[in-house]
Amino acid sequence: MADKPHVNLVFIGHVDHGKSTLVGRLLYDSGALSEQEYRKLEAEAKSVGKGTFAFAFAMDNLKEERERGVTIDVSYKKFEGKKNNFTIIDAPGHKDFIKNMITGTSQADAAVLVIAAKEGVMAQTKEHAFLAQVMGLKQLIIAVNKMDEVNYDEAKFKEVQDQAGKLLKSVGYKDNQITFIPVSAWVGDNVAKKSEKMGWYKEKPLIETLDDIIPPKPPTDKPLRLPVQDVYNIKGVGLVPVGRVETGIAKPGDKIIVEPTGATGEIKTLEMHHEQLKQAVPGDNIGFNVRGLGKGDIARGDVIGPVNDPPTVAKEFEAQIVVLSHPTAIPVGYTPVFHLHTAQLSCKITEIMEKLDPKTGQVKEKNPKFLKTGDAAKVKIVPTKPVVVEEYKKFPQLGRFAIRDMGQTVAAGMVTKVVPREKK
Repeated sequence: MADKPHVNLVFIGHVDHGKSTLVGRLLYDSGALSEQEYRKLEAEAKSVGKGTFAFAFAMDNLKEERERGVTIDVSYKKFEGKKNNFTIIDAPGHKDFIKNMITGTSQADAAVLVIAAKEGVMAQTKEHAFLAQVMGLKQLIIAVNKMDEVNYDEAKFKEVQDQAGKLLKSVGYKDNQITFIPVSAWVGDNVAKKSEKMGWYKEKPLIETLDDIIPPKPPTDKPLRLPVQDVYNIKGVGLVPVGRVETGIAKPGDKIIVEPTGATGEIKTLEMHHEQLKQAVPGDNIGFNVRGLGKGDIARGDVIGPVNDPPTVAKEFEAQIVVLSHPTAIPVGYTPVFHLHTAQLSCKITEIMEKLDPKTGQVKEKNPKFLKTGDAAKVKIVPTKPVVVEEYKKFPQLGRFAIRDMGQTVAAGMVTKVVPREKK
């Protein structure tokens, strides 16, 4: 299993379009969900009077969800294709759950957008397409589901394909980034194997199409960026920062700088799962020991990089944000808590440059006074204390953030431009 490339897939789409059923069918037909598990789910689905929800239950782990028949939390499941290994991130379709979709989508390499053949594109489909684009998903597979409900009619498929194709292009997708497949998740048509009932469809079924996804190359060619999650002071060893390598490679002997403190040192040792490493690559969660760092030089939220290409400390930055839910409105001057990589700090929205149409990304209004739920906008932000912020284009992992206030995620966004602070 280790040799195959790994792809993170997020499933998005309108709430009743059969997303969870498609995921369950995929797991079942690929052998990731055993016959035994399936029978158990089927019995459970029947017992709550939702017989056709058996596959959906494979992903809906929460009891409350089973009773409501709705997906709430992001859950993870693995399955294997012939070429790729997959982790499915099931992001809920409900409007209130868009924040999960944003946290779910943020780790995905590709998305499967589920659209029911009968209903076609819905308001939520548009929102999800726009968010997938904003969150940097380059590959989109559109599963036109419930083909059994329209008698496997090619004309109906073509109609949805045309409608969705126009929408996706309007938010910035190109033809070579989108693939359409007619499926019936419930019956199993065109999911793992080609369906006899749609002889008119000449392309591959879903699993083979997923196998054609080219997994992103790990960003080892970029400079090191390692956000610090914790710092332990271990007796006899000294300071041991812990974090995940996001880009680049870390090796013992590397000369590093910690930003925003500006402290420098040399990596002495690296370890993962209590084993010494010769090098750490993107995705590795490591503990490491640095020669030359003292207390106060490094803390959670700091970012480590090479001395000759230090992480950017922002004086201010520009970002594209989507307001997920705010009870009133977000005015200019709003100063909530930003969650940026491992840092959490207050930042001030000093300017709302333009309000965008979340369906198309086109400019709706210049310099509005405030933003409300559902709005997308370009804004200027000033951190209340020094923090590392990178452009999403250069370092996606350090260019995304969530905005929290009153115990909930009110907005999410990505960094388009950083104005670095003057060198001391």
